[in-house]
Amino acid sequence: MTDYLADVRKYDSGADEAVVKKIVSHLGIALRNRDSALVSCSDPEELERVKEKWCGKKLGVTGAAADKALEKVCAAMADDRTKSRVTFYYLTAKELDKLDALA
Repeated sequence: MTDYLADVRKYDSGADEAVVKKIVSHLGIALRNRDSALVSCSDPEELERVKEKWCGKKLGVTGAAADKALEKVCAAMADDRTKSRVTFYYLTAKELDKLDALA
């Protein structure tokens, strides 16, 4: 858990540990596999899945707002070759102003 929190705090120094825990819990078994624990911004299918399942189903945001948030998070994490799914989801929720919905 501390590794996830430390990674999120590289991008948001005031990251809420409870929210990070909820995201880790939500992702569950997906975090055990290296491939599914990471997000690829260069894969349109991957981003579409994140948009549908995380932004749409979990956060209730779809369409252009979700696309814009994913774009911003990909840009923010551009220098990170291994984009942690936990961090990516946290930053997307923050960008969409939905962290309170996860707390």
